[in-house]
Amino acid sequence: MKENKTKPDIRFKGFTEAWEQRKVSKITKFHKQGFYTIEDYNDNKKYYLLRGTDFSENKLLLKDTPKINATKKDYEAFKTELGDFLIVRSGTVGTYGIVDVDIPAIFGSYLIDFRFDMEQVTNEFFGYFYQSDLFKSQLNKIIQTSANTNINAENIKSTVISLPNLDEQRKISEYLGNLDHLITLHQRECDQLKELKKSMLKKMFPRDESSIPEVRFAGFTDAWEQRKLGTLCSLITKGTTPKDKSGNGEVNFIKVENIDIDNGEITSTSKISIAEHEGYLKRSKLKENDILFSIAGTLGRVSVVKSSILPANTNQALAILRINEGYIPYLTTVLKGQAVEDFIRRNPTIGAQPNLSLEQVNNLDISYPNYDEQVRIGQYFSNLDHLITLHQRELEILKNLKKTCLKRMFI
Repeated sequence: MKENKTKPDIRFKGFTEAWEQRKVSKITKFHKQGFYTIEDYNDNKKYYLLRGTDFSENKLLLKDTPKINATKKDYEAFKTELGDFLIVRSGTVGTYGIVDVDIPAIFGSYLIDFRFDMEQVTNEFFGYFYQSDLFKSQLNKIIQTSANTNINAENIKSTVISLPNLDEQRKISEYLGNLDHLITLHQRECDQLKELKKSMLKKMFPRDESSIPEVRFAGFTDAWEQRKLGTLCSLITKGTTPKDKSGNGEVNFIKVENIDIDNGEITSTSKISIAEHEGYLKRSKLKENDILFSIAGTLGRVSVVKSSILPANTNQALAILRINEGYIPYLTTVLKGQAVEDFIRRNPTIGAQPNLSLEQVNNLDISYPNYDEQVRIGQYFSNLDHLITLHQRELEILKNLKKTCLKRMFI
């Protein structure tokens, strides 16, 4: 926190007053650590026992909240009230929930209940301050340890908050609340699309010796073939580790971790020299439309080489598949899901981080419909991947915007 700063970098029009610094202890009317019990939970009991997991988007979510009984004395001592600010005292700093429903509830032992002076600060404004790096840096200095530790009420009360008037607090909280709402919507859409993709990867391909999938586009009735992957390729090979470990050069060097697990895009490659690329690594020189398929560690990462990444090379953890038959987006879809899953299922001795030999890659079973059906399926999953990528990019933009706002709209 900058000692003499009284106004934030970004501010809504119409607000000009200086902000005031106050210890959190000076805006706190009540605080208490939660209720500890070893009593068995039962839905027929009297009081909800609130835990850190009972909050979603900083609001109370009574989905699987347990119920307990308690003495009248314990209930009066640990009951929640509307507007209580409950802080999770273990795990990542910044996790909290605001009680927004009037229910008979007790806050559990891993929560700290704060009631603030609402004439000085709103819960929402304090919540966004609590999420900010400004607060976290203060707290970490106070407890002199990492964010992944238990915190207590005295730690929080020792921090300093800069407060504008209540109208400005509400304006800031409203704006950040709208940002949070957009983030939630895009995250929900992204999660739903990923679940749809996961489901369709099972339903749109034949399973258990069947030659027809459960879900199919209209107009297709032919039985599917089973082909070995090697019969669809003119080349299956892999790279090797470069001798020069500097990561410098003119040629992109692609590793498994450079391939996005969701959309297959290649990012942040290291480099090798032209001399290495044209010399002892010549066998693994990549061409446009080569499929890269992870065969060591995390299996099933798949990417198609685009001209924009060339010249490029790769190492022994990625197989290079040069396709001479079939629709490439269809084949990448099979490799992302069914082919590897079926191989592991048929080979139960494979460990948690299996490796595939090139011989095993050659012999992977590929469910193979006619070309037109491959195109329909490939395009369907390409469109799903595109939608997922759009939501992920929008999420990243919104999260970065929120991070900037938390930094520049507070002092």
